[in-house]
Amino acid sequence: MAQTKGTVVLAYSGGLDTSCILVWLKEQGYDVIAYLANIGQNEDFDEARKKAVHLGAKKVFIEDMRQEFVEQFIWPAVQANAIYEDRYLLGTSLARPCIARKQVEIAKREGAKYVSHGATGKGNDQIRFELTCYSLYPEVQIIAPWRLPEFYTRFKGRSDLMDYAKKHDIPVPVTPKNPWSMDENIMHISYEAGVLENPKNRAPAGLFQKTKDPSSCPATPDILEIEFKEGVPVQVTNLNDRTRHNKSLELFAYLNEIAGTHGVGRIDIVENRFIGMKSRGIYETPAGTILHHAHLDIETFTMDREVRKIKQHLSKSFSEQVYNGFWFSPECDFIRSCISRSQELVEGKVQVSVLRGQVYILGRESPKSLYNEELVSMDVQGDYEPSDASGFIKINAVR
Repeated sequence: MAQTKGTVVLAYSGGLDTSCILVWLKEQGYDVIAYLANIGQNEDFDEARKKAVHLGAKKVFIEDMRQEFVEQFIWPAVQANAIYEDRYLLGTSLARPCIARKQVEIAKREGAKYVSHGATGKGNDQIRFELTCYSLYPEVQIIAPWRLPEFYTRFKGRSDLMDYAKKHDIPVPVTPKNPWSMDENIMHISYEAGVLENPKNRAPAGLFQKTKDPSSCPATPDILEIEFKEGVPVQVTNLNDRTRHNKSLELFAYLNEIAGTHGVGRIDIVENRFIGMKSRGIYETPAGTILHHAHLDIETFTMDREVRKIKQHLSKSFSEQVYNGFWFSPECDFIRSCISRSQELVEGKVQVSVLRGQVYILGRESPKSLYNEELVSMDVQGDYEPSDASGFIKINAVR
């Protein structure tokens, strides 16, 4: 038997691309370990395991990453009010360093010198995967088939992959399930490519998976009370039926359910990819949208004004770093620590109404509130001399 080139850990999804890549890597002389991360996507993991074994994977690892994804990646984004280009809540961007970190752990444990992925040569994911790998495993060698001429000249499109799959007994659907690309995790689903590449085309009927059409949602809102400590949601209570959750994964899944029922979290945008081109994406981020609104509210209620101004600048930088793939960079680590420090007093409860695609803030309370009801009152003078405002205005008018 010919000696192999070595072992490669493939980030494997079970779809057409990574199934073909698995077989192609074996064809090139590598031993392949298939690694599939469970980050909350709707997937038959047992079937994916059987398929990888059938295709010749040396080993198959299916890792349940949902809780660490929520606690170690989504919660810091909530604390940061992370949002890219004012609209995108970074669902895919946050998932990639989580997935790649475990891929590196497996590669080190199994003595693999190579890792591989199925990201295209035009997108952001190749950058996110590889910057994570190089940060955590500098000596690793990365095999990115969609950037190798011997691969992309052989497989010019889906039809070539389908022919290859048929030739190598790779089980695939006879026809594509949808004429667009989907990426799902517990935080969101993204839709792009195919019929969506023309930015004028509306989202086709039946595209959305996590949220109902707001026009057909219930006419009665769900009223939620969300409690935060140090900027992290620690409990949600539905004031309609007293349903309560205080464990991170269950709390997030419940907010997804409520937001999805009311059509909350849909956006359709054109964004700027880090690699230099614009792309059209449609996203559903149900729970993330509720938490974004609620956290903004309790943060403003409890955080000093000047501290918050600085934190807003940090949040913008953090969002760009996450989008561009720099989660494990020194600068992102530094900004995360600053944002975490800013959240020490962000504590309290926010009541929200969730109704027909919208999240409405109803009220808030906090033991760390900086709001002084007497000081701000129109009916009580309190410890404030209105005449002092004259000098304040004149000084500000000097320039």
